[in-house]
Amino acid sequence: MTSQTPQSTRPLRVLAAMSGGVDSAVAAARAAEAGHDVTGVHLALSANPQSFRTGARGCCTIEDSRDARRAADVIGIPFYVWDLAERFREDVVDDFVAEYEAGRTPNPCLRCNEKIKFAALLDKALALGFDAVATGHYAKVVEHPDGTRELHRASDMAKDQSYVLGVLDDRQLAHALFPLGDTVTTKDEIRAEAERRGLAVAKKPDSHDICFIADGDTQGFLASRLGKAEGDIVDETGSKVGTHEGAYGFTIGQRKGLRIGTPAPDGKPRYVLDISPVNNTVTVGPVDSLDVTALTAIKPRWCGTAPSGPGTYTAQLRAHGDETPVTAELVDGTLTVTFDEPARGVAPGQAIVLYDGTRVVGSATIATTTRAKAVA
Repeated sequence: MTSQTPQSTRPLRVLAAMSGGVDSAVAAARAAEAGHDVTGVHLALSANPQSFRTGARGCCTIEDSRDARRAADVIGIPFYVWDLAERFREDVVDDFVAEYEAGRTPNPCLRCNEKIKFAALLDKALALGFDAVATGHYAKVVEHPDGTRELHRASDMAKDQSYVLGVLDDRQLAHALFPLGDTVTTKDEIRAEAERRGLAVAKKPDSHDICFIADGDTQGFLASRLGKAEGDIVDETGSKVGTHEGAYGFTIGQRKGLRIGTPAPDGKPRYVLDISPVNNTVTVGPVDSLDVTALTAIKPRWCGTAPSGPGTYTAQLRAHGDETPVTAELVDGTLTVTFDEPARGVAPGQAIVLYDGTRVVGSATIATTTRAKAVA
């Protein structure tokens, strides 16, 4: 097996997704330097991209499209802006709001990769005669001698983004290029490379927030769409300890912002243990009540052949989380997972991504969890 991307066989017609940031600009430049016929495209994902970003927050602004265009001009490749705002709203933003309303915790970056960058964008690219889509993600496509491909972690674990790509299937992997995946270097060195290439985005700040919530206020964003809905905050015995303005504003494992007036009997911090949209109640309790021993997950997507029978893997439960050993089995379309050691802060709606070494096996959406200590 060789660690190669599709560029190893022949020059390709590549559509480079350019967000306006430094990673995607360097990825496009590397793809062009490798001899591919590259065209840059910026995805207009906001129906009203009139305001400029504040600091490092947000994306999809007019500023971003201009930065991407300037980078494409320096690289010497054609550049277009494609309007996918309606598709993004339906598949990512509306899904995000609906999941929170249902008491779940979604990851919009996974949904965007699945539905936008490697579905809507890739389908359009293939229809126009392109061979592959290139992005600035830090991950690797490993190619076998028989032509089959696997998704692996980036060479630099500190920058690995394979978790948010765990939704890609065989077909999508066959047309994916990640020119930064083999880079073992610091972000400062990526910026230095951009500067050497004359790319003005070399010093542009990274965006660390949900792209469609430019000010970073997720609770305010949800409240503007779902309205206030006052309810009770209760402890594990069911006793009321506070109130809230919308259960959708909480996530499992949350500690800050609970605004509980009554201290816990033991004086220790309390965490969100459960969110019930049915009776609009948020349950809080001690940190050890967050321990999860098993879960079920639905809507599995496999980066290759679906596993058969029980297997041992490592699992990642959030984009910047650690790996944890698990036993997993696909039973009638539902993934059942047992943890070797209890995991904390596992919430329905999150994605679980399974790994075999550095290889991404696949992902699924967490549906239910089994607690080491039952919540009342």
